[in-house]
Amino acid sequence: MSRQVALHTETMWSGTVDTDAGAVSGWHHHGEHDTTLYIVAGRMRLESGPGGRSVVEAGPGDFLRVPAGAIHRESNPGDEASRAVIVRCGSGPPTINVEGPATSA
Repeated sequence: MSRQVALHTETMWSGTVDTDAGAVSGWHHHGEHDTTLYIVAGRMRLESGPGGRSVVEAGPGDFLRVPAGAIHRESNPGDEASRAVIVRCGSGPPTINVEGPATSA
């Protein structure tokens, strides 16, 4: 995954993320940041919730929301690169890596 920062202030981070086909991120959360993604091209899958069992897929023109503190991972299940625009609003570190999915709700 390749992230490009467009604007970063004390309370907001915005930019793009390009994800190769088949790529999967590690499990993480965004601390106190609420995150909105707008899918420009390709496919994006978000896994979250206990055991990562909540799965949402999106394509061009779709919006996805990741609430503050929600442990999740992203992937590109498609066969072409994807691109999303991201806006994160909050404070503190914007990304916190963890060992695995949430164990309870």
